[in-house]
Amino acid sequence: MRYKSLHKTLNWEYWPSSLFYIPNIPYAMYLALKAKHLAFFSAANPAIKSSGNGTESKYNTILLIPEKYKPKTVLHAKDTQITNTLYQLKKNNISYPLIAKPDIGFRGLLVEKLSSENELIAYLTNYPIDIIIQEFLDFKNECGVFYVRNPNQQKGKITSITLKKFLTVLGDGTSSIKDLIVKDTRAKLYIDILSEIHQNTLNNIPKNKEIITLSVIGNHSKGTQFISGNHLISKKLEETLDTLSNAIPGWYYGRIDVKYNSFEELENDVHFKILEINGIISEPTHIYDAENSSYFKALKAIRIHWKTLYEIATTNHKNFNVPYKSAKQFISEMFELRAYTKKIKKLN
Repeated sequence: MRYKSLHKTLNWEYWPSSLFYIPNIPYAMYLALKAKHLAFFSAANPAIKSSGNGTESKYNTILLIPEKYKPKTVLHAKDTQITNTLYQLKKNNISYPLIAKPDIGFRGLLVEKLSSENELIAYLTNYPIDIIIQEFLDFKNECGVFYVRNPNQQKGKITSITLKKFLTVLGDGTSSIKDLIVKDTRAKLYIDILSEIHQNTLNNIPKNKEIITLSVIGNHSKGTQFISGNHLISKKLEETLDTLSNAIPGWYYGRIDVKYNSFEELENDVHFKILEINGIISEPTHIYDAENSSYFKALKAIRIHWKTLYEIATTNHKNFNVPYKSAKQFISEMFELRAYTKKIKKLN
């Protein structure tokens, strides 16, 4: 525990999110004064509740995704009988394993891969909140693509690509999975989470040179390493994102999380699925690639994206009469989100 605490203190990649935003508050206030409204950003994505401030239903946002990109998904409302949800899964041909996660949530909170009906029933029983149940997409790769488009234009641009490297260990033929986790510099930081995920296999001894994937959830909080893929930004990929954005009227700013097999297929609009569409609280997550960035570069990247957010939101407001949400209402939603997040953290 002492190593974990020291390592996360010395490596800015693990610092609390507040340390990436508090230093940028003066710039945010400048943009608010310029827009003459404290909640100007609420006009950026009129297709999404509050433009995607974290209080929106992920399920409703998934419904915006064109059919060819959409994973099979079922919503389990907290007051729904579990038997009804199990029926919906069969009706939609969603088999095990599958992914379950809160309908409102972020940073991987309560996101789990479930391998059986019994595990799903236990999950839904333990977490009496609205839950999204999604098919497990057995693609080789996952990435986050940040895309922005001015409402006056048909073409936008990609500002960030984050490749996701799932946490793995390499077997040596003699060490157990638990021993391999403890020996690995990154994996041992997540030993509490991994011990729970692999509770039935911790003492298994992988074969020599056998790769063991410890987590398939593409969140930093689950151990996934974020690697900058900005060198992969291309006109071809931007055309693919232009097609997507124009197919979702009212989405101009945010990050999509994508599952795919090869980047060539993704670039050419072939055989990939979109896990989520995120709005104004999206991060250009390439900034957490500590080997290719720095803390101060990360702060600058956030400001650059906020400038673009200002331009999109004010264009929507001035040219297309998209209203700004009242600052009072927006702040009220943030307090509701804070209370809700505390609630599900306690459930966890």
